[in-house]
Amino acid sequence: MPNTAAGLPVGRGLLYLIVTGATWGTVGAAASLVYRTGDMGAFTLSFWRCAAGLVLLLADRLLRSRARPAAAEPLRRRIAKAVATGLGLAVFQTAYFAAVASTGLAVATVVTLGAGPVLIALGARLTMGERLGTGGLLAVAGALAGLAVLTLGGSQATVRPTGVLYALLSAAGYCAMTLLTRRWGRDGRADASGTTIGAFGVTALCLLPFALAEGLYPHTGHPVRMLVLLAYIASVPTALAYGLYFAGAAVVRSATVSVIMLLEPVTAAVLAVLLLGEHLTAATVTGTLLLLGAVAGLALSEARGHRRMAPLAP
Repeated sequence: MPNTAAGLPVGRGLLYLIVTGATWGTVGAAASLVYRTGDMGAFTLSFWRCAAGLVLLLADRLLRSRARPAAAEPLRRRIAKAVATGLGLAVFQTAYFAAVASTGLAVATVVTLGAGPVLIALGARLTMGERLGTGGLLAVAGALAGLAVLTLGGSQATVRPTGVLYALLSAAGYCAMTLLTRRWGRDGRADASGTTIGAFGVTALCLLPFALAEGLYPHTGHPVRMLVLLAYIASVPTALAYGLYFAGAAVVRSATVSVIMLLEPVTAAVLAVLLLGEHLTAATVTGTLLLLGAVAGLALSEARGHRRMAPLAP
């Protein structure tokens, strides 16, 4: 995991975000296996995901600090980043779970992930002057269309207003987290590892009351399988992926970040077909192609735009 985003090439930042979106897409399948293995609830799983991920991140930080000092950031700024990103992450996760419980997985996913790019593009334009351009707007529209087709195609989804409000709140938390990360990263002193550790610490504290209400320790007849699944969730799509996310989001335009993260439902759909025995439908293929096309288009546009702005070598 990178300690800092300072000097990180945009191309590498895009790669970090692509890996993040793909690994985040494995969480749903892993969580489904966790639920089948024991009686762990959603908030308890989220708490252990953050708490165990925090332990791994602290161990990584300790090992790396011996070989290379972390980026120097003022203490007040580090505290502000930890609280702001942690609260954003907590709202993002908690409101999303509430939306799923209220209006179902399909509608909650479409509203949360669909509203995210729109809110982020608007927020980035108003607060940081970032412009998408006509091509970028078309790419975002294509991505949202692909998300809707992929998630709602062939489903009997029920829309409930309360669930939609929870999903919009979740999107707002995601928007705040992304915009703040980008804003703080523009001066080249973003400490991705420190940001991730602080965010996870705050998020774990926010989730702890909900986890205690559900029960911290699940009952299971397969404790080894449960531990292996939790170890995977805490390490790959959590400690690794969020470290890459905060590093990439600091150097890539916010709207581009939000669209690349739509690789998450693509990965989830592929895993559902390959591992969970779901049928490959026309909606799955169409939605996947639309999303992949939008992600590829915005990534290429981001890389070309950065090269045009880069100064010529002497």
